Amino acid sequence: MIVVDIMFKTEIYHQMGFAVLRICCTFAGIKIKHIFMNHYETVFILNPVLSEDQIKETVKKYEDFLVSKGAEMVNKEDWGLKKLAYPVQHKKSGFYHLFEYKVDGATIEPLEVMFRRDERMMRYLTVKLDKHAIDWAVERVKRIKTGA
Repeated sequence: MIVVDIMFKTEIYHQMGFAVLRICCTFAGIKIKHIFMNHYETVFILNPVLSEDQIKETVKKYEDFLVSKGAEMVNKEDWGLKKLAYPVQHKKSGFYHLFEYKVDGATIEPLEVMFRRDERMMRYLTVKLDKHAIDWAVERVKRIKTGA
């Protein structure tokens, strides 16, 4: 019989305003870290004067950024050109997009900094989903795929 010494250490600390839980496991002298990823949904509105290629390029830029930071893309939706409830940057419409993903909370701040710096971005909103919102999002995706 082989006896292995495993040591677990749990850390909760604040990183850029987000509580992050890390579990550190030392197994046979090798330190392994596991970061719990939160479930997020981001809706953003792009400028309506952009061409279709520019829109695809912009969406791809943000998707690539999230994936490079270790995000797992759950769902992406292109809601198309929609009329705004009130003018934003003197525009009455915009191209809506939705990303649903799982990522470490520390990634959200750099993403939003990129949004603020991009002149193609009119508005954005990122929300951390709780278990009820996740269930609702799964049902919404099922309805969209079945065409109901």
